[in-house]
Amino acid sequence: MNFLRGVMGGQSAGPQHTEAETHQNEDRIFKKNILEIQMNQKTTLKGLGISDSEIIGYALDTLYNIISNDEEEEVGKFPLILLCFYEFDFHVRWPGVKLLTSLLKQLGPQVQQIILVSPMGVSRLMDLLADSREVIRNDGVLLLQALTRSNGAIQKIVAFENAFERLLDIITEEGNSDGGIVVEDCLILLQNLLKNNNSNQNFFKEGSYIQRMKPWFEVGDENSGWSAQKVTNLHLMLQLVRVLVSPTNPPGATSSCQKAMFQCGLLQQLCTILMATGVPADILTETINTVSEVIRGCQVNQDYFASVNAPSNPPRPAIVVLLMSMVNERQPFVLRCAVLYCFQCFLYKNQKGQGEIVSTLLPSTIDATGNSVSAGQLLCGGLFSTDSLSNWCAAVALAHALQENATQKEQLLRVQLATSIGNPPVSLLQQCTNILSQGSKIQTRVGLLMLLCTWLSNCPIAVTHFLHNSANVPFLTGQIAENLGEEEQLVQGLCALLLGISIYFNDNSLESYMKEKLKQLIEKRIGKENFIEKLGFISKHELYSRASQKPQPNFPSPEYMIFDHEFTKLVKELEGVITKAIYKSSEEDKKEEEVKKTLEQHDNIVTHYKNMIREQDLQLEELKQQISTLKCQNEQLQTAVTQQASQIQQQKDQYNLLKVQLGKDNQHQGPYNNGAQMNGIQPEEISRLREEIEELKSNRELLQTQLAEKDSLIENLKSSQTASDMNEQSSTKDSEQITELKQELATLKSQLNSQSVEITRLHTEKHELLQKMETKSIPVQGENESIIASKTTDVEGRLSALLQETKELKNEVKALSEERTAIKEQLDSSNSTIAILQNEKDKLQLEVADSKKEQDDLLVLLADQDQKILSLKNKLKDLGHPIEEEDELESGDQDDEDDENEDGIKDQDHI
Repeated sequence: MNFLRGVMGGQSAGPQHTEAETHQNEDRIFKKNILEIQMNQKTTLKGLGISDSEIIGYALDTLYNIISNDEEEEVGKFPLILLCFYEFDFHVRWPGVKLLTSLLKQLGPQVQQIILVSPMGVSRLMDLLADSREVIRNDGVLLLQALTRSNGAIQKIVAFENAFERLLDIITEEGNSDGGIVVEDCLILLQNLLKNNNSNQNFFKEGSYIQRMKPWFEVGDENSGWSAQKVTNLHLMLQLVRVLVSPTNPPGATSSCQKAMFQCGLLQQLCTILMATGVPADILTETINTVSEVIRGCQVNQDYFASVNAPSNPPRPAIVVLLMSMVNERQPFVLRCAVLYCFQCFLYKNQKGQGEIVSTLLPSTIDATGNSVSAGQLLCGGLFSTDSLSNWCAAVALAHALQENATQKEQLLRVQLATSIGNPPVSLLQQCTNILSQGSKIQTRVGLLMLLCTWLSNCPIAVTHFLHNSANVPFLTGQIAENLGEEEQLVQGLCALLLGISIYFNDNSLESYMKEKLKQLIEKRIGKENFIEKLGFISKHELYSRASQKPQPNFPSPEYMIFDHEFTKLVKELEGVITKAIYKSSEEDKKEEEVKKTLEQHDNIVTHYKNMIREQDLQLEELKQQISTLKCQNEQLQTAVTQQASQIQQQKDQYNLLKVQLGKDNQHQGPYNNGAQMNGIQPEEISRLREEIEELKSNRELLQTQLAEKDSLIENLKSSQTASDMNEQSSTKDSEQITELKQELATLKSQLNSQSVEITRLHTEKHELLQKMETKSIPVQGENESIIASKTTDVEGRLSALLQETKELKNEVKALSEERTAIKEQLDSSNSTIAILQNEKDKLQLEVADSKKEQDDLLVLLADQDQKILSLKNKLKDLGHPIEEEDELESGDQDDEDDENEDGIKDQDHI
């Protein structure tokens, strides 16, 4: 096995050969005597003490595979290599990693496909990242680099095998940007997994791995400590951020990553590096490019970038500091390109930022003291400087402040410039055309023409201002008509584009430069075919297609800085329509104008309805929120009602329990009562008792009369509810009658409660009388009085508590009734349809049924009272007092009970 490891290790560690050298080596090997090779190897193996013929066979087979040129056989035996990774032994796993890495470098696509279809192939290789031995882990990173290169399927599998978590852990363990080459290898592998792989990018964002990138850029404000490895690491880290927010990614994915970078503080950290001192130039340049793409098209990030200030005294906005570098010809070219890209990304789809930049040029916002310089002043200074690169950059930057923003195009027409002392100021538009006619460098003229074309497109007012200067049209026609060299052809094409824009977006407000007259001028002085040919020079230029590919202005040298990416899109949009406009007749122009007006009217109508729909949507949303709030309140109130109903039921149960206990106490006191009856009661007490009984009887009759009246009222209410189905007003009357009924029922309940109090008082006095009788019949008066007083106090206490609970229950019932009324009013105010009214009627019918049930309960209660009264009359009869005939009839059922009571009294006397 030592020999086998030596062979494998030697092959991996040896120098890499080209394909031609490999074939030459194979030819020389085949020319040797194969038998001699085998004998020499056998002797060597025996000298090492290896006697196992199987091991020798494996060794010879390995040598054969090394010198063999049979690719199919090699591929067939390749899965055996993957088996090595099941072995944890260092002397097997490490050589296996190096061998597989070498195979991937030589036969990448073939080996990738074999691993892809091998069961658990990628998973076994991913285990290398978790190996505790650093040498295997580090070589495993290199192996995965080769495995994931240009293979999206394997990239997805590796990502979902938790590669991001493991790689970020390794980077953190190695010290982030201060780490060594292992950090570099991990960053390269991360780029392989994320670049041009939307699935992995989304997985990276959703896994909250963007937040873990922030510590990478905590480099501090240092003047030293920037080793070559740190610069390399940080450069790769910045590139990795750009992979996630690249303009070529799907817009939704880019936007979500941009927001995540702002929320976790990554953008703030990058801006700190941007404004720090002592940062190497290449890192600063790449940081500017990275910040550019993090803020591009993201309003929140753009607003934050606008608020960043440089650590100067007084503080200056970061945008102003960057623009100073862009218009400074002493700054490196790549840095100036990066600043331009950053400014373009800041203004991309940012009308708020565009307005802020243009406002710095308007007279009302210029600082008259000269203590501070604004972004607009820097752009004007660069636009008219002697450096052609500054002219081009400033013109393109200003054009981006006008991109797809008609308002700012009109605002920029107000800008006035003081050219020299004693001369009147001229407009910015006029100054651009003046410099253009002075024959400056091509780069300067191209920049100014791109600015003018962007400014005048889709802005008829700017076209009118441009045509108002009588020298502009002759200058353009003169430039287009001349036969110039190849270097000037691009300027001719841009002049043709500017003149075509002046025709296509002309509102015919100037009589001398109406559309038809300009087209006649072109046909007379240039020729339509010649004009269209010159217009085509733009898109045919070799640098046009290069600029149209990516938004970033990436040029190898200043002379290649000709076209802007956004301008190429404008040319593509206008070239065709200008060509059609040149060949159209006046009648076709009139028809087109009519169509435009019709479309504008249609657009206005559509806009009007869109606004109406938007307002209705807002109102609907507000109503939905109100309904949701009412539903929540209703649910809360319903819950409160349910809870209170449960509490009431508990109180009722307690009340019934106390009644049962009180009844038992009365039964226990029965013998004493019978004894009292035998000894007699004072005549005045008996008379008062009979009067109270008569009063109870009269109250009972009154209650029965009231119940009969309520029954009649309920019947009338039912009939009125049936009639209310045809009339909405009658429904309201029903509700009022039901309300009155509820009030009367409440009054009835109050009377019943008063009656219950009277009955309770009667029981109390009866008990007192019985206790007095008991006192007379028992010799030991003092002890009995104390016992009787104690029992009396206990009964009175329980009855008092019962009365208090009854009072509380009444208050709770009243509160619940008020809450139920409030809920009903809310529902009535928010629901006005007939169906809802019908539901309310159903509810009222249920309430009527409940009221009838309550009346039935009252009847039961009256029956109980009658029974009690009858019992008291029987007791009076037994005491020898006469009663009415009605009382005698009612007392018939009580004879048996009286007999039992007499037997009890006899037993007591016997005792």
